[in-house]
Amino acid sequence: MSPDRPWLEMRGSWLFAFVPVVCFVISCVALFAHYKAFDLTGLAAGGIVSLLIGALFAKDYSGFWDAVMRGIASPTSVTIIVILFVIGMFSELVKVTNLSSGFVWIGNEVGLNGTTIVVFTFLAVCLIAMATGSSIGTMFTAFPIFFAGGIGLGADPALLAGAIISGAIFGDNLAPISDTTIISASTQRFRTKEGSADIAGVVRSRARYSLVAAAIAAALFLVLAALHGNGSTSGDVADSASAKPLIMLVPVALLMITSFITRDIFKAITVGLITGIATGLLSGLIHGGDVVGVKDGALTGFIASGVQNIIGTVALVIAVFGIMGVLTAAGVLDRAIGALLSSGWVHTPRGAEVAIGLGITATTAMFGGVNSASMMTFGPVADDIGSRVGLHPYRRCNVMDSFAMGLSCVIPFVSAFLFIGTLLTTGYDGVQPLTALDLFPAVLYPLSLTVVMVVAVATGWGRTFEGPDGTPVRDPRDAAVAVPTSV
Repeated sequence: MSPDRPWLEMRGSWLFAFVPVVCFVISCVALFAHYKAFDLTGLAAGGIVSLLIGALFAKDYSGFWDAVMRGIASPTSVTIIVILFVIGMFSELVKVTNLSSGFVWIGNEVGLNGTTIVVFTFLAVCLIAMATGSSIGTMFTAFPIFFAGGIGLGADPALLAGAIISGAIFGDNLAPISDTTIISASTQRFRTKEGSADIAGVVRSRARYSLVAAAIAAALFLVLAALHGNGSTSGDVADSASAKPLIMLVPVALLMITSFITRDIFKAITVGLITGIATGLLSGLIHGGDVVGVKDGALTGFIASGVQNIIGTVALVIAVFGIMGVLTAAGVLDRAIGALLSSGWVHTPRGAEVAIGLGITATTAMFGGVNSASMMTFGPVADDIGSRVGLHPYRRCNVMDSFAMGLSCVIPFVSAFLFIGTLLTTGYDGVQPLTALDLFPAVLYPLSLTVVMVVAVATGWGRTFEGPDGTPVRDPRDAAVAVPTSV
C-alpha cells in the first residue's frame, strides 16, 4: 500500500485518521488524571467509543470498519489474545496461593528494620511480579502487606512505595508471562524465517539490562533508606505471614525453565498449571473448589477467574489493534515510517534504536504510562525501522520494551502507576498523603532502567543483528541484510 494512495480515505485529510487516537488519549487522561481510576475495561470502552467517533470522518463508513476488523484479526492481535487468556489462569493460581505472604515470613525471620525493609520489599515484589506477570495486580496485592508493615518499622513512606512500584515494574519488564513481554515480542517479526520473536529468547537477552538496572536500584534504595529510615526493628511485618506458600516457587521455576528450554509459552504455561495445581493441592494451599467449582449457578475457581480477570486486557488489545487497523489502512504508519527513514539519521543501527526509544517514550507518555497499549501502537513502527538496518527482533523488542517500562511510564501527572501508588498509600495513621511528585524520585527501577538503556544504545552493548534463520549475530557483516558500517 502506497502512503500516497491508501485504500481508506478520510474526509478532508488523512490526518483525520488520528481522530480515534486523539479520542483514546483523551479517555486515558480522563480516566487516570481526572477520575484517578485504573480500569482496563473502561480504557477499552474508551477505545471502542473512539472508533465509533472516528468512523464518522471516513469517506467509506463500511470500509472504516473493514479496516478495524483487519487490525483486530491480525496474527499479532490473535496471538496476544490467546496467550493472555492462558497466562491469566496461572497468574490467578499464584495469587490464590498467597505467595506474597511467604516473602513476608522471610522478612520476619531475618529481623528487618526501617532501612532493610525497603530493599527487602523491592526484591520481594520483584519476585512476586515475576511470578504473576502483572505489575498492577502485584501493586494491589503488595501495598496492603508491605506498606503497612514497612511503615511500622520506620521506613520512609515515599521510598517504601517507590520500592513496591519499582518491583512491580521489574516483574512486568522481565517476566515471560507478562502481558507487556508478550506484546513486545509478538510485534517484532523475523525477516529470515516465519514468526515473531520467541518470548524465552527475548527474556534471556533482556535479563542483562533488567538485572543491572535492578542492582542499581537496590543499591540506591539501601543508601537512601539508611539516610531517611529510623533503623528501628519490629517483631512482625504482617500477622498473616507463613512459610508454606513459598513452595509455589517450584512451579514458577518449572514454568520459566520450560519457557527457556522449549521457547514455547504454551508448553511452559501447561507445565506451570499442572505442577502448580498439584503443588497447591498437596500442600493444602488450595482445594478442589479453588481450581474449579460452581456456586449459585456460576463457575468459580481460579481457572474461571483467571480468564475473567484478563478480559479487560483482552478488550484493550481488541480496541488498540482496531485503531491500528485504521492507521494502517489510511497510510498513516507508512507515512510515519517514511518520514523517519527520510530523516537520514535512522539509517544506522544506533540511529534506529534512538528513534525506537524516543518513539515509544512519547507514545507511552501519551497513553498515561499504559505500556501495553503504547507497545501495541508503536510496535509495528519499531519492527519496520529496526528490521531495515538488520536489528534482531530481540534487540528491537528489548529497546522498545525497556524504554516503555522506564521514565515514560512514571511521568508525574499522567502516570497510571503513580496514580495507583498515591491511591494505595492513603488512609494510614501518621502517614501524610503522598502525591505523584513525592513518588516520582522514589521509583528507582524505571529511572535506572532508562539510564541503562541509554548507555546500551549509545555503546552498542548487547546489540545483535538478524542472521540466517533468525540467528542473533553480533557482527553486522554477518547479518542477513546489508547493515551500514557506522553502527
